[in-house]
Amino acid sequence: MGKPDTRSIDREITKTNRKLEAVRRGEMWPLNSSERRAVLGALAGGSYRVLRGRSTTRQETRLESVSEQAVTRLTAEITALHIERARIVRVYAAAKKSSGWW
Repeated sequence: MGKPDTRSIDREITKTNRKLEAVRRGEMWPLNSSERRAVLGALAGGSYRVLRGRSTTRQETRLESVSEQAVTRLTAEITALHIERARIVRVYAAAKKSSGWW
């Protein structure tokens, strides 16, 4: 028996790690549609308030909270993928052990 086939899950883990790093750098491409809408709304509201000479604290807080939510979502995805990978390896190990010579 060869090794367990975890290439697809490993690829997804790598992709999600790249998304997580991009979110931490402040990039928008890994955000889902609702997160993008929230970011664009906060940016529009903040730019309007800057134009009027008012404080942008609320919009900055919204931007930070959306970023934290995206990090939490991606971290949960990575955790779930690691758990699934461990399950596949465990099932493979059990199948290998049960298919002994005797």
